[in-house]
Amino acid sequence: MKMTAGDGAVLGVAGTVVYRLARPRDDEAIAGLDGSFTTDSVFDVTVTHEGFRVRETPVDPPIHKAFPDEEDSDEDRDPELSRTVVAVDGDELCGFIDAFFDPWNARLTICDLEIAPAWRGKGVGRTLMRHAFDFAQERGAGHVWLEVTNINAPAIRAYLRMGFTFCGLDTTLYEGTPSRGEQALFMSRRVH
Repeated sequence: MKMTAGDGAVLGVAGTVVYRLARPRDDEAIAGLDGSFTTDSVFDVTVTHEGFRVRETPVDPPIHKAFPDEEDSDEDRDPELSRTVVAVDGDELCGFIDAFFDPWNARLTICDLEIAPAWRGKGVGRTLMRHAFDFAQERGAGHVWLEVTNINAPAIRAYLRMGFTFCGLDTTLYEGTPSRGEQALFMSRRVH
């Protein structure tokens, strides 16, 4: 349900957390959100002649990953096909999701989903994803698609709980980047 609240569209409220469309003044908080993670397992990928196999495997010591700052700009994206939703508690950014609809294949791509460390495991990511699915339905998307590194086990487990399944693999996507050696896993879920 959309309501108008002051200077922006409020999409929903859960407890003290307000979900609303991002505003230009949110850009600095979004850029500064700590999207790093620590994991004691990874999803090992084995490429076979028939495709690939993914298996969660413990790692010791745990891996800590901080993502580098994004270099690309979304300024050239059509605003009618893009949506960024933020979750805020007062002035605190709890998380955000950035999505883009591509009409040629009716796909909504999750470009980024980040939750502040203090808000992880509290339903913020699931609620933000629900807002992305609402946008997917508005645009007529048949499925929602995302890419995740195989070492981000916490995110992969969350996406699996949200109903996503593995649909692809790229073993070379991260070559020439600080993430070299990791594999890109692609996941999708149908829009109902």
